[in-house]
Amino acid sequence: MRTSRSRVPRALAGLVLVAAAACTSSKAVQGPVAGSASPATPGLGNTSPGATHPATSDPTRFHTSTPIKHVVFLIKENRSFDNLFGRFPGADGATTANDHGTTRPLTRGYDQRLPHDLPHDYSAAVRSYDGGRMDGFRLTPAADQYAFTQMTGRKMLPNYWRWAERFVLGDRFFASVNGPSFPNHLFTIAAQSGGSHDNPNSPSGDDRGPYKTWGCDAPKTEKVEVVDTEGGVHQVPPCFDFRTEADLLEQRDIPWAYYAAPPVPWEQAPSSGYIWSAFASVRHVRDDAAEWAHHVFPVQQVVDDIQQDRLPPVTWVTPQFAFSEHPEYNFCWGENWTTKVVDAIMRSPMWKDTAIFLTWDDWGGFYDHVPPPQIDRFGLGIRVPLLVISPYAKKRFVDHHHGEFSSVLRFIEDNWGLPQLTRRDRQAGNLHEAFDFTRAPRAPDPLPERTDCAGNAFTRPPPDAYR
Repeated sequence: MRTSRSRVPRALAGLVLVAAAACTSSKAVQGPVAGSASPATPGLGNTSPGATHPATSDPTRFHTSTPIKHVVFLIKENRSFDNLFGRFPGADGATTANDHGTTRPLTRGYDQRLPHDLPHDYSAAVRSYDGGRMDGFRLTPAADQYAFTQMTGRKMLPNYWRWAERFVLGDRFFASVNGPSFPNHLFTIAAQSGGSHDNPNSPSGDDRGPYKTWGCDAPKTEKVEVVDTEGGVHQVPPCFDFRTEADLLEQRDIPWAYYAAPPVPWEQAPSSGYIWSAFASVRHVRDDAAEWAHHVFPVQQVVDDIQQDRLPPVTWVTPQFAFSEHPEYNFCWGENWTTKVVDAIMRSPMWKDTAIFLTWDDWGGFYDHVPPPQIDRFGLGIRVPLLVISPYAKKRFVDHHHGEFSSVLRFIEDNWGLPQLTRRDRQAGNLHEAFDFTRAPRAPDPLPERTDCAGNAFTRPPPDAYR
């Protein structure tokens, strides 16, 4: 990518704001492409013939301020901290909720398929936050039934729990925007969201376009709301041209890759997960065929590329919908998918100098009791878990330091000597407290996949799951 190009949003010149995070709103009906599931976790290790791969590189040749030569930023979907780790010893979790002044217990959650999605758009985030009271999560009958649930420990999320015990769990890590997926995924690559705080609206019925996307290839009638520096609200296409972390890396000739669900024809799109491919919303990447081909790859091949030692110094990974843990898909299959990716790294030569940052892009409508600090008009958003997995990560360390998605970018910037992008990553901590670089790196410790995941991972949700 040529960094001399102007970086302006595609229908609103000059708007480059520090903004915040979000996940799939309850407006969208998504899912994975139907297909057969194998006994092991499907959806990985099935590189298509003729597929492109990251160019082979030697990450050790680039100077770093720490022993870390590979960063893998792995982003899942729609879980609050209290939903997953509210019962973890030593963490700031809760087992009861404030429901408009009434105390109610957080009941046993769902480690298979949760029957219904929950409200988690910008409006739902604001109402759930309720001025810091954190009491507004009962927004619909489905939320009344499912928002106040949580996983109960090792039996329900065995590998996530085990990683928290063996490595680092962050309990003061927040989504960057108090909203859903679209702006939050932009924060994971740019420390801003172009002024957006919600997901794009749906295109008109006669203008669907070739793909289900929130990016530069979206239908012309699809728009996203952005807020300018004076507070004015505008509807623009979901395509921006601001600088990203990838631009900073390329200025130093440091390779990078982004793995996401690929675009598929609209008829298959409700099953894709392509909506979370953040660089699809960055014009100088999406509209440059060479940049896209050299840096953005189908997530189905990420394990193959790890096993072939092809991952560059900095890699982002987002899953197909079926393995994202987004309700109403199966959490068990999602945890297995993550396990397969982490295990592949642990079994590869790259483990010895890797830091994996594993988080969830927004709270998904689930209860959390910690009010997110409001550092600007967009966020922070409701708290999400962070797991730091590395041979240099501290053991069973609960990190109480404040963090957000920009903190991972700050780690990358400080590690490779890069400048910052926005006020967000300039002010963010760099997560160094999660590591002990004075000790020898720890041996890999891959975990078995669960054997109790029910049903076919790709089974579509019922028609009313997102209503």
